[in-house]
Amino acid sequence: MSTASLETLCAKPDNTAAVEAIAARTDDLPVTVVEPRPAWQFVNVAELWRCRELLYFLVWRDIKVRYKQTVLGAAWAVIQPLAIMLVFALFLGRLAALPSGDLPYPLFVFAGLLPWTFFAGAVTSSSQSIVGNQTLVTKVYFPRLIIPMSAVGVGLVDLGVALAMLAVMLLGYGVLPAWGLLLLPVVLLLLVVAALGVGTLLAALTVAYRDFRHVVPFLVQVWMFATACIYLEADAVVGPQWQAVLPLNPAYGLVNNFRQAVTGRPLDFHALAVSGAMSVALLVAGCAYFHRVERSFADII
Repeated sequence: MSTASLETLCAKPDNTAAVEAIAARTDDLPVTVVEPRPAWQFVNVAELWRCRELLYFLVWRDIKVRYKQTVLGAAWAVIQPLAIMLVFALFLGRLAALPSGDLPYPLFVFAGLLPWTFFAGAVTSSSQSIVGNQTLVTKVYFPRLIIPMSAVGVGLVDLGVALAMLAVMLLGYGVLPAWGLLLLPVVLLLLVVAALGVGTLLAALTVAYRDFRHVVPFLVQVWMFATACIYLEADAVVGPQWQAVLPLNPAYGLVNNFRQAVTGRPLDFHALAVSGAMSVALLVAGCAYFHRVERSFADII
């Protein structure tokens, strides 16, 4: 039935025929039921999966923006930890003579700085991600959690590039990984979980309190020295009484076990378990707070 016919029927006092005609046309239309999300559901995995292409395009966009009009391009992902490694190797390895076990100190530092650089960069980027995408947040609906996830995804791409340099250094120093390398994907997964948990929490806090834009870089710098990136034994710096407390810092156990895995050294399973549990707890806490306040992002951003 045409639109004109429907208008004619609706104009008649007895519009029963019009109602029946409209009902017949709408029977075949899909029905969308809008329901509130359960209070216990911090992460809508099905919704995130439906928007996986958006996550891919946000990661690709951020990578292109980061290396746009740069001469070295993705090589900057290697230059940053390599430059820090050279500074530490000169001042701490030679002058301060910090111990590195049976590993060459440059390799020891570089293997620890790679996971830390990823963690620190992912936390810093994701903490600013919601504010940095305010135009996108205020104009269209999509799962807001995708934004800090994309910031972590960009860090993973940089980490993948830097791992190639680590492989070259391992071959150059004649250091071969052992069976612990098989657990490297688990360590990397927990590192992503920790970075996403902290970054998601800070992203939500930064929307409401812009002070975190200045606090986060300072906290990340302090956090590095609480993590065993540049020294072999943490108790040599903070004392043996703190040895049981250090794995509560998720970066400590994960960074240390990453280095142990790639250099063929025994893993610290206690630190890995404790830091892994803390990583999961941070992800749950971060997603819970993010879920609680994300509805107000468009209003206060």
